[in-house]
Amino acid sequence: MNNPELLTLQSKIRPSHLQRLAYIYIRQSSLKQVEHNRESQINQLQMRERAQALGWSTERIHVIDADLGISASTSQYRDGYKDLVAEVSLGHVGIVLGYEVSRLSRNNSDWYQLLDLAAVFATLIADCDGVYDPRLYNDRLLLGLKGTMSEAELHLLRLRMSAGRMTAVRRGAYRQYLPTALVRLPHGTVVKEPDQQVCHTIELVLAKFEELGSCRQVLLYLRKENILLPRRQRDGLYKGQILWKLATAAAVLEILRSPAYAGAFVYGRRQAEASRQRANSRSTGRLRKPMDEWIHIQRDAYPAFITWEQYLANRERLRQNSTLFEQHSSRAQGAPREGEALLQGLATCGICGFIMRPNYKDKSSHRYDCRALPMRTGGRMCGSLHGASIDAAVAEAFFEAIGPAQLNALEAVLATQQVERERLSRQWQERLKRARYEAHLAQRQYNAADPDHRLVTGELERRWEVTLRELRSTEEDYERFERRPAQPALRPELRAQLQNISAALPALWAGTQISNAQKKELLRALVSRVILKRIAQDKVEIKLVWVSGHYSIVYTRPPIWRDEDVSGYEKLVKRVGELWEEGMGQDEQIAAKLSAEGHHSARSAGVTPKTVQNIRLEHGWHHLLHQSRNALELRGHFTARGLAAQLGVERTWVLKRIYRGDISANYVKRCAHSQVWLIEKDPELIKYLQTLLPDRLRTLRRHIDG
Repeated sequence: MNNPELLTLQSKIRPSHLQRLAYIYIRQSSLKQVEHNRESQINQLQMRERAQALGWSTERIHVIDADLGISASTSQYRDGYKDLVAEVSLGHVGIVLGYEVSRLSRNNSDWYQLLDLAAVFATLIADCDGVYDPRLYNDRLLLGLKGTMSEAELHLLRLRMSAGRMTAVRRGAYRQYLPTALVRLPHGTVVKEPDQQVCHTIELVLAKFEELGSCRQVLLYLRKENILLPRRQRDGLYKGQILWKLATAAAVLEILRSPAYAGAFVYGRRQAEASRQRANSRSTGRLRKPMDEWIHIQRDAYPAFITWEQYLANRERLRQNSTLFEQHSSRAQGAPREGEALLQGLATCGICGFIMRPNYKDKSSHRYDCRALPMRTGGRMCGSLHGASIDAAVAEAFFEAIGPAQLNALEAVLATQQVERERLSRQWQERLKRARYEAHLAQRQYNAADPDHRLVTGELERRWEVTLRELRSTEEDYERFERRPAQPALRPELRAQLQNISAALPALWAGTQISNAQKKELLRALVSRVILKRIAQDKVEIKLVWVSGHYSIVYTRPPIWRDEDVSGYEKLVKRVGELWEEGMGQDEQIAAKLSAEGHHSARSAGVTPKTVQNIRLEHGWHHLLHQSRNALELRGHFTARGLAAQLGVERTWVLKRIYRGDISANYVKRCAHSQVWLIEKDPELIKYLQTLLPDRLRTLRRHIDG
């Protein structure tokens, strides 16, 4: 019975096959085919008649159509195919019928798995061309060829589709989903949404991000002003309609990231990576790629809301904002206390993002320490910064912020706020018009309905009531907005008061009239956060985040112990050498010159003479007197030490001969600056002095010369 040669002589369909079930597998590759290509389903369903003709009764024929609209490139998402394989492996199936092999599988790994199971459990496979027994070599060979051709056909289809898609992409004609506020007309042209409220809202989001510089700040602004964001539904009950929803961080971020609002057609922002795809989750594995890996970018393809340069600036700002400062740092500033540290509760570490704590152990001055990492991870402390110098720099920036020069900026801010109020008023008016239109439309639909059709009129009445409630709610919100007091202009008397305060506050600040707690309260009125970071041994970067969301950067120079740690110390040393070579001999003069040029010592605002002296001695740059006394020759003359070395005697012997007059005054003079004796290098004078040497020295000299 199991001999292949006997099986070839007998009919392939045996009674044992007829005792089991016949399964008809129906599949189409896409939902579009399911909806529009009905003939394919009819042809596949006709396989039921084929099974009846082969001997199976109607009640023993099962149809599997659970995989309609799913590709056969893999069995991962085909539950119907998995059920079929399970039934075959349990021995319940006598024959599997499909209109063609490609209906069952276009993947050889899945196809051969079914063939192996069918051969083990003696299950037949049939298509429109014939009936095959996988246990027979010729039938298995033919089924294998059909499966291979089906897989190759899918590969060719994908190549053609991909090539056609990329051709359309390069021409900019590829029809991709457009973001809200952009509409594609039937002939393919893309225009802005005719609904002006939609466009104005998108413009508002983009403008506020340019102003505030943070996605979160834009979100808080939209929530605070109760501004809804439009969204065109891509699917579902309201497909194609624009719905107005509460602003979310994801919605704001999507608007800022979309290059279509900059007028650019982009393909390949998200690309598939099979290694990142999760099982049974078809939408996973698509990763957002950097701009240099996008497949195609075509600018000026759509009507733009912002320029391409502004879009690039927004992307860069979003990248710069992607830090974990807000997650790592505590938002609580704490109550202002009487300690000298003015930045208590405001100082934030620029390295790890945690709040820095004041340290009063140093009696001469407090410090700001970052102890977060040692306490949490046992690691090293990010830094300990000199507090007095930082406080002074912050106070100076605070005084400048309230100074008369900033009053013009304040007036500009007030004017900007007035423009902002007008923009919000326009948003509310457009929203109110929409609500009134929808209420009027619902009323007209209700009035046009047949009163006797109570099912229809009841639903229309309910919709009318809903729109009326929404209209009433919108009117109340608009009234609250109108009752909100407008930002007043800067009156002349108020400007004069501010000028007086800004002029008097520094003196009060330096005195004892204002306590430390009051100083901290004043700072917190304008400053929300101060981010500190040491960028050099003698330089600290201070980023003041103002309550408006803007920030300023100032620098301070804390005192350090070693001159070698001063920024630009190498330039300082080089400059000392240059001034020394130019003949500037006094340390005080060199120090004054260097201070005027902007150099400084470790613990001084300028360069001290002691610093200059240390640099000179370290590099061997001695004063002229010291150099002259130790020199052998000077300005083309012998010094007393040099002449003594020439004669082989002590320097005092030469000095005695000068004082006695043995060396004529014609040969001798004194240096005007160092008063060192300068003796001419005359051979006759050398011979004469050699005659004055003691006898033992003359003998030794002749021996050396000989």
